[in-house]
Amino acid sequence: MAADGVDSLSLLISIGLSESKARETLRNEALTAQLREAVVQAQGILGPALDKTVGTLLYNAASRLKDPKHLSFLVGYIANKKIVTDLQLNAALEYVKSHPVAPIDAADFDRECGIGVTVTPEQIEEAVEMAINKHKAQLLSERYRFSMGLLMGEARSKLKWADGKIIKNEVDLQVLHLLGPKTEADLERKPKALKPRAVEPEKKGKAAVVENGEVYQETKSLMEQLRGEALKFHKPGENYKTEGYVVTPSTMNLLKRHLEITGGQVRTRFPPEPNGILHIGHAKAINFNFGFAKANSGICFLRYDDTNPEKEEEKYFTAIRDIVEWLGYTPHAVTHASDYFDQLYAWAVELIQRGHAYVCHQKVEEIKGHNPPPSPWRDRPVEESLLLFEDMRKGKFGEGEATLRMKLVMEDGKMDPVAYRIKYTPHHRSGDKWCIYPTYDYTHCLCDSLEDITHSLCTKEFQARRSSYYWLCNALDVYCPVQWEYGRLNLLYTVVSKRKIIRLVEAGAVRDWDDPRLFTLTALRRRGFPPEAINNFCAKVGVTVAQCTMEPHMLEACVREVLNEQAPRVMAVLEPLRLTITNFPAPHQNLDVLVPNFPADETKGFHKVPFQPTVYIEQSDFREVPDKGYKRLAPGQPVGLRHTGYVIAVQNIIKDTSGRVQELEVTCTKSEAAEKPKAFIHWVSDPLVCKVRQYERLFLHKNPEDPSEVPGGFLSDVNPNSLFVTEEALVDRSVCEAKPFDKFQFERLGYFSVDPDSTNTKLVFNRTVTLKEDPGKV
Repeated sequence: MAADGVDSLSLLISIGLSESKARETLRNEALTAQLREAVVQAQGILGPALDKTVGTLLYNAASRLKDPKHLSFLVGYIANKKIVTDLQLNAALEYVKSHPVAPIDAADFDRECGIGVTVTPEQIEEAVEMAINKHKAQLLSERYRFSMGLLMGEARSKLKWADGKIIKNEVDLQVLHLLGPKTEADLERKPKALKPRAVEPEKKGKAAVVENGEVYQETKSLMEQLRGEALKFHKPGENYKTEGYVVTPSTMNLLKRHLEITGGQVRTRFPPEPNGILHIGHAKAINFNFGFAKANSGICFLRYDDTNPEKEEEKYFTAIRDIVEWLGYTPHAVTHASDYFDQLYAWAVELIQRGHAYVCHQKVEEIKGHNPPPSPWRDRPVEESLLLFEDMRKGKFGEGEATLRMKLVMEDGKMDPVAYRIKYTPHHRSGDKWCIYPTYDYTHCLCDSLEDITHSLCTKEFQARRSSYYWLCNALDVYCPVQWEYGRLNLLYTVVSKRKIIRLVEAGAVRDWDDPRLFTLTALRRRGFPPEAINNFCAKVGVTVAQCTMEPHMLEACVREVLNEQAPRVMAVLEPLRLTITNFPAPHQNLDVLVPNFPADETKGFHKVPFQPTVYIEQSDFREVPDKGYKRLAPGQPVGLRHTGYVIAVQNIIKDTSGRVQELEVTCTKSEAAEKPKAFIHWVSDPLVCKVRQYERLFLHKNPEDPSEVPGGFLSDVNPNSLFVTEEALVDRSVCEAKPFDKFQFERLGYFSVDPDSTNTKLVFNRTVTLKEDPGKV
């Protein structure tokens, strides 16, 4: 009897679902339709009344089966009582997932799913008895505190298709026979064992990063720290196990050929457009693509998506590779979309021949947006499109007069995306060989296919293109990788779009793409951010589907953590006040003070700092009239000079005509002979004169691009105090050999990096971050 006349709620209740579960199921229309189909088929075999066991198996099959074309096959096995346990159904669902192409080999399916296998009570009894005998001594010692799951697991390993409940009952019965009923001692709660103190793990292996000839240590594989979506990734060659992946009759053969080429190796790619400088969001993409490949002993390609010759410049190609390598990654190969222009063109011709593409003459303005009018040329003859596409290639049309469009509707509703457009701009690599260039929608998936990419990792905004990605590979019968999307990484208080950075440069708000106030990666490098800190930040952010917007201070915290280990300490004075020590211990000779590069670890060496009768301190370290709680130098309040072993006291204050303190005359006393001072201050003597740039946030508001937050536009939100330059800062002479990008901690001031603007006569330092987080920025 068919179930068509029975309402859906009654139908679901009839197979054993509770009314609440049935109503919940009805809210899922697709599942309801699939379950109805399964029940009708089963009733055709068993009659109208289905027992609860069959009903539960049908529900589990319908709700868990990813590919509905196998539903009828599984329902046949359930209705004919060939699949009778959840264990068999689990194996069956896994089997059809691993064998997506029909027809299924019934004999192989039966063997893998335990069809027809009968496990007798005697077999279960024997398997449990063997497990108990193996652990008998421990059982007698521990009694009911012994882990009975171990016995069940060993019995199950010998009898794969045995019912777990029956095994458990047999274990309980035989243990009771061996040990007898539980005693009061058995029922007492076992005291918790004290956990041994965790041994400090050894530091993970690190990979070297070389900068200016110095070898720094970089945290190994980012994927050791990444969490989230990456855990769901398919194994190479098992693309078809990914939800939403489209399987065709050619899929399994193409995957087999793909595995022969790759040997099962993970392959990813980082595919930037060479029309701008990479920013902090790209750091996440670089780390994810290269890090995932590295963590799985795979390879990652650096592939330039160079399909738009109007905007591409050689400097961008160089800068992108430079940044990838600076972050510590070496591409397996550097490729270009333009490497494949000939093959891409041949495939475009084939796409037309298969009836999947056509030449269209609608204007760009007409086909923009998600609801453009249908193309009147969509159904033009294949031969006509082939001739017109050849004319496009030969330059017989002007720009915008013709495009090649693909016949598909994308996930976001956009219809017939453009595959080729006309551009009379010479290409930086192929010159004027081509006047038609492929689009991202056409190029990306086919380049991934050509390079046998296993995991095409891209940000969430490309999710709408996933359907076209799979469609195009399958339309041409070529290997189809899996596209995985993850959330973008954004930072507050900044802009990263190329167009907006150009406007900032044109307005004079920043110097160029590498201005240290920006969050391009070249700017962060110039500011002194270590690559390890950026990688660690990406690891802490992790990989999730949701877009994440972070505060800059979280990145700065990662920077401090790395620089605390890397940056040697030196002394610098930004606003100097001259001191003359009137009783200098060696008035006619220079003294040198040994200063540890890292005070917390003196094994890392020392540097010499001259100590002379004239020294300079920060103006803020002296007050003629100190406030309550002020602990630094003041009349009657001595301080220690760091690293010298001396305490100084004010003897005389020298002022200029305006009454401003110009110089102090002080006396010094050996530390052991003086009362311990309230504070120790840094100083310099016979110093280098350097330029120091101190940076603050470029924008005043968190979201400078948000009109509700900044009605006047992002240019109106530029912080007028984002840069403060000290032209004549004083730094101790130990830095005289420093090279661009060398990093130091200026004691009590912050972390600083040597800027490339430095000359042989004057070093320029950029403040990377302050020593401590500014609580006002959190």
